[in-house]
Amino acid sequence: MTDTTTPKGPPQGMGPLAKREMRFAYLLLLPTFLIVLSVVLFPLLANVWISFKPVTLGDLRAPNILINERLMGDLEVVGDEADIRYRARNSSRQGTIADIVMTDDLPGTLRILTVDARCTLNDLSLRCDLGDYEPGQREDIVLRVAATQGFLDAPANIKDTKPVFTFVPENVLTNGNFTLDNFRKVFAASDFWPVLWASLYYTIAGTLGALVMGLFAAQLMNITFAGRSFLRGLFLSPYVAPVIAVALAWVLLLDPGPGGTLNALLIQMGVIEGPISFLGQRKADINVFGLFTFEFPIALTVVIIFEIWRYFPLAMLFILARMQSLSSDIYEAAEIDGATPLQQFRFISLPQLVGIMAVLFLLRFIWTFNKFDDIFLLTGGAAGTRTLTVNVYEQAFAVSNLGAGAAVAVVVFIVLLFFAVTFFKFSPEDET
Repeated sequence: MTDTTTPKGPPQGMGPLAKREMRFAYLLLLPTFLIVLSVVLFPLLANVWISFKPVTLGDLRAPNILINERLMGDLEVVGDEADIRYRARNSSRQGTIADIVMTDDLPGTLRILTVDARCTLNDLSLRCDLGDYEPGQREDIVLRVAATQGFLDAPANIKDTKPVFTFVPENVLTNGNFTLDNFRKVFAASDFWPVLWASLYYTIAGTLGALVMGLFAAQLMNITFAGRSFLRGLFLSPYVAPVIAVALAWVLLLDPGPGGTLNALLIQMGVIEGPISFLGQRKADINVFGLFTFEFPIALTVVIIFEIWRYFPLAMLFILARMQSLSSDIYEAAEIDGATPLQQFRFISLPQLVGIMAVLFLLRFIWTFNKFDDIFLLTGGAAGTRTLTVNVYEQAFAVSNLGAGAAVAVVVFIVLLFFAVTFFKFSPEDET
């Protein structure tokens, strides 16, 4: 059988004009690309860099030379001798200062007898090459002087002119010292794995809860009824309200003291015998029908409920927008065929919402895993609500170990990167 297929020739290359246009387009996009690259990558690379450095909050203050200049001795008659003493000290306990040079102008009414071996005197200008100072190093630079009649007639204050130092301070952020101690400290901590599991539980439960509640709210808002616009605005209030205001309201609502509204209602209804510290109690033993008992994380679960309540409106908006873009013809045909509302939701709506819900799950997972302000305002990370982001804050600022805080942040990035790669590999799409 003869093959009558016309053979394909080599692909036609781009012409000179098309190549020039392509280069010009790339040139126009280059500033935007560089800006986006710097905004995205520079903080990330800086954080990774700091995680391998032995840096604390105190190291952010550059090392300096502290100086105390004094005239040691009494100059009462011509010829009396005294010492001008410069007491210099390296202000840093960790950083070295190199190539230190001190200059000062001496009073003209004093006669200079001797100077420090490292110093030279040019008329009244003093210059001292002090070399390198180790962390915390201190020493004295001494000059021997004698009084003149001019000094006795008009005593000069040697502190009228301040010594000037030039030096090269060691910067712990840019030097060549790297260490893995930050990561060893993070992973060797006894509470690292409990904090990691608390972070995952908080993130997964909060994300899924917000999506499910947002789905039900969107389904309700997709139905026409009186007062729907008002109810939509009411549903949005948790998301648009300032977080510090709603967090304070929840703290007051759940207060175990006499002012706690929820505890007072539960006690009056006979549900509980005494007040419960919902945000201060780590766990409680729950007995299920007398069959078994398990430990229930009270504070962490309450924080998750707050997360769901605060962020379900965002999921509702996205899902509702997708619902309203669906054609009504398929629902009418399904209703004619006798499909119940639940069947319509299960076999028509839900398959077409999978894509947007997958994107929402990705965004909410990342945002929730990085969430700090909600937990910090509600519990401060106490009672088992400490997550990795709270750990970043505590390591970097409470303990003043920026390197360890950056190491925890790198762990957060690795977890989120692994999740994002897995998500994009297996994420579902809308059915069309």
